[in-house]
Amino acid sequence: MLVCSRRCGSRLFRALFAEVELDSEGVYQDHRIAQPGYICLNCGAPAFDLGEVPAEMRAEAEADETKTVTADILCPVCETMVRVDEGMECPNCGAPLEVA
Repeated sequence: MLVCSRRCGSRLFRALFAEVELDSEGVYQDHRIAQPGYICLNCGAPAFDLGEVPAEMRAEAEADETKTVTADILCPVCETMVRVDEGMECPNCGAPLEVA
């Protein structure tokens, strides 16, 4: 279900990244959407496929769950309190740090 981002009410859209298959005489045979991307033919604004929204929301939720852990750690070398992500080095002395 495609909708215009400007909500102009148009019902005509163009797929920007579609592959069209033709026979030797140039007659349409088949097509496939190579990458989702649409434009409204009424006003020229980008259009969105509302059918893709649930999958995108799931992907964003999974990405949020896999964020790296940040912590305040006392560097064992220079004894400075630093905020680091997992696998980073001390910004002051360059010593490798571990987030437990």
